[in-house]
Amino acid sequence: MINLNNKSIILFDGVCNLCNNSVQFIITRDKNNHFIFASLQSDAAQDILLHFQRNNSDFDSIILIDNGKIFDKSSAILKISSKLSGFWKYSYVFIIVPKFIRDLCYTLIAQNRYKWFGKKESCMIPTKELKARFLM
Repeated sequence: MINLNNKSIILFDGVCNLCNNSVQFIITRDKNNHFIFASLQSDAAQDILLHFQRNNSDFDSIILIDNGKIFDKSSAILKISSKLSGFWKYSYVFIIVPKFIRDLCYTLIAQNRYKWFGKKESCMIPTKELKARFLM
């Protein structure tokens, strides 16, 4: 099992264009290399999900593991944004919006992400420079 202490791990749908672009967006704004990543389709992600007793077949949500706690949907997005550089960290203010409303918006996008943004045939392969930030 992977040691999750003091790590922030983002699990994402590796075949989703929106998700892959979001990972690239995060990497660009993660100046302190706070996050590491794993595709939900990877063995590493499956092990992590089993550790947290989560359904390992649910690819509709981005998942953040931060300080041994698991966050999903809008809570994961807002927690991630709070650690990014620039004005993105201030979007965390939306945490005051009730979770059921935030997650309703999140779910609408998640359910239509392939239709609106497209889908890849296989998971993204990180460049040599970024490989150390990805769990396989």
